[in-house]
Amino acid sequence: MPRLPSLTLIVGFTIAATAQAADNDGLSLPPGFHATVVHEGVGFARHIAIRDNGDLYVATRQPPFVREDPSKNVGIVALRDTNADGKADVVEHFSEVRGTGLQFYKGMLYASNDVAVYRFRFKADELVPKAAPETVIEGFVQERQHADKPFAFDDNGHIYVNVGAPANACQEKDRTPGSPGQRPCPLLERYGGIWQFNAEKTEQSQVADGTRYATGLRNAVALEWNSKADALFVVMHGRDQLDTLWPQLFTAEDNAGRVAEEMHAIRQGGDYGWPYTYFDVKRSIRMLGPEYGGDGKTPAEPGRYPDPLVAFPAHWAPNDIIFYEGSAFPESYRGGAFIAFHGSWNRAPLPQAGYKVVFVPFKDGKPSGEWQVFANHFVSDPLQDNSPANAERRPVGLAVAADGSLYITDSVNGRIWRVTYAGT
Repeated sequence: MPRLPSLTLIVGFTIAATAQAADNDGLSLPPGFHATVVHEGVGFARHIAIRDNGDLYVATRQPPFVREDPSKNVGIVALRDTNADGKADVVEHFSEVRGTGLQFYKGMLYASNDVAVYRFRFKADELVPKAAPETVIEGFVQERQHADKPFAFDDNGHIYVNVGAPANACQEKDRTPGSPGQRPCPLLERYGGIWQFNAEKTEQSQVADGTRYATGLRNAVALEWNSKADALFVVMHGRDQLDTLWPQLFTAEDNAGRVAEEMHAIRQGGDYGWPYTYFDVKRSIRMLGPEYGGDGKTPAEPGRYPDPLVAFPAHWAPNDIIFYEGSAFPESYRGGAFIAFHGSWNRAPLPQAGYKVVFVPFKDGKPSGEWQVFANHFVSDPLQDNSPANAERRPVGLAVAADGSLYITDSVNGRIWRVTYAGT
């Protein structure tokens, strides 16, 4: 069983001093950091992976239809910089695999859609793999909610796949005011957790070959293995609609500000509380969900479910996490976690929020200080209507290159940034 860091709840945050300049493409970053646009226009970008030779690969979920060039109506975009100017000058599209989840493992590119995980083998220096993809894992049920299958690899030959729950709180009638929750929640048999598989074996299925590694996780799109902690870390999307489903118990302000986006170090066999509970970021306590008898004042059973290591603001939508093991950034960033927040849709009457990349310092495999905003101003005016339909840019995917630079993808215009550090 993995060795886990002790649970140290971090709720508050500090805003790092930032510098915003036109040559940072309008983004604000800590002093000494610099952002450049590598490419724009890959479609609805999701996660990003970097090959050892520096080639970039971006997963897209719903690429726009290109009538002039049907070959571009595919799911993965490959980019190469042939003249070392920091810009992608060769861009090719391949594969029909569209979704969230993209990583290299032992030289092979693993990619997922809503129902399976695949891998691509490369020969020599080819940018686009000519060989047909192999199916690594299949048998996931096609769903309409929380259907992406992001994944992570450990150091012992395993792949971990998030299987999001196709529900808000496992009600008898999903997202219906006053509908009680199901107990036990039947969805937890196939959803709402992390499944472990053999990372190298092909033709596996969820039921026959998967091990339910952890449960009680509504949807953990952001997941990554931390070798120093010897543990899988996730940042979970919290539940929605406290006020619209239970107006007699919660206000719109309660919904906008109370349900944390939770960071956890996952232990095998762990239960993290969904759908029976949620973590109240303002009270710093785990609460019983209203579908299961909660009234906004009743704590969950003490000790049954772990508190998060870090409790982030409600509805920010954490979509990727990566631990920084490079040497190009200052020492204070070594081993820490960058997290991309895609932005909210249901924080009214408060302004919609998120749309930023934050940093959590780590020491000895566990959080060691308050989280900080690292990259901001993806939306120009935080007080305007920044619903997803109106947000100019939404960070979603993260990757660290061999030279220590950080790459960030945007799902609105398919923009890719490279963040470097030059000192103050």
